[in-house]
Amino acid sequence: MQPIDVEGMLYLIPAMLIGLTFHEFAHAFAAYKLGDPTAKNMGRLTVNPLKHLDVVGTLFLLVFRFGWAKPVPFNPLHFKGDRQRGILLVSLAGPASNLLIAIVTAFIWKFTVPQSDIINRIIGNIFYINVILAVFNFIPVPPLDGSKILAGILPRKYSHIMYNLEKYGFLILILLLVFGIFDLILWPLVDFVRFIISAIVGIRL
Repeated sequence: MQPIDVEGMLYLIPAMLIGLTFHEFAHAFAAYKLGDPTAKNMGRLTVNPLKHLDVVGTLFLLVFRFGWAKPVPFNPLHFKGDRQRGILLVSLAGPASNLLIAIVTAFIWKFTVPQSDIINRIIGNIFYINVILAVFNFIPVPPLDGSKILAGILPRKYSHIMYNLEKYGFLILILLLVFGIFDLILWPLVDFVRFIISAIVGIRL
């Protein structure tokens, strides 16, 4: 059994706090803007990480380099306009916020070029963790955001299929992990998104 890389975990903590917190805040903010006060009333419309972190999801992120926070509750019945579109937008807001953070971090790196090794590692982890969170949550497996995004895109007569799978979602995730499916899907996509952002910004991260 390999020893735990305590130093590496310490560099991951700021990245995880930023990535997971803003991911969930983005869900809450999008729902609130669409007319649903549920998350706000539960104290989730905040960037306080203590309101969003999930113990198991955080441990997964430390060990497997992907994870999740406590899902932000929302009620589509409060949405203004089309409810299916509202669910799509709220679900999209989380991973989109991670992509935005990754892009902003890349620009910060490009125009500041920190000389401190500590700052370099922190910035690199913020970039990488947010790319991982974005890609991971775009996977269309319940309860990940990608399943609701796909449900919002599919014709209404098919969208219920994704919602019906939610009760098996965590089991599906575990099976994908155990059988190495994530190694075949997640990491190549992470490397691809990292390459695209680096190319757009004009740096190598």
